[in-house]
Amino acid sequence: MADAKRISTDDGTSLTQTPFAALSSDGLPPVPENPAADAAHSSATKPARKHRGRVDILRVKAGRGGKTVTVVKNFTGIGLPEKEQLARAMQRACGTGGTVKNGQIEIQGDQREAVARILTEANFHPVFAGG
Repeated sequence: MADAKRISTDDGTSLTQTPFAALSSDGLPPVPENPAADAAHSSATKPARKHRGRVDILRVKAGRGGKTVTVVKNFTGIGLPEKEQLARAMQRACGTGGTVKNGQIEIQGDQREAVARILTEANFHPVFAGG
């Protein structure tokens, strides 16, 4: 009795037929043989990110009780949270303390080379200024 109420879903057409079968691939680029390798190659050929601007790195002793401090200043287009993140990365790399004060990053000690390396990795153009 249940068989009498069933509706046949087999209309005789194959499921492999698609409306796209009649389309032509003329004029399209060839399909890559290894898409994963091509994706890796295309990302490797992309140009590097543009430099985010010049920043000055200074070694300062004046007004600090004779202690040397590395100061990074003249950031453009960067907010306080990113400055704090950069300062933490510099502190970890140098193994010293530091802070963000008046829009400048201050790292304890003469750490100019390590600070310049971190800024270069962050796509800034570090310049050693002063003495």
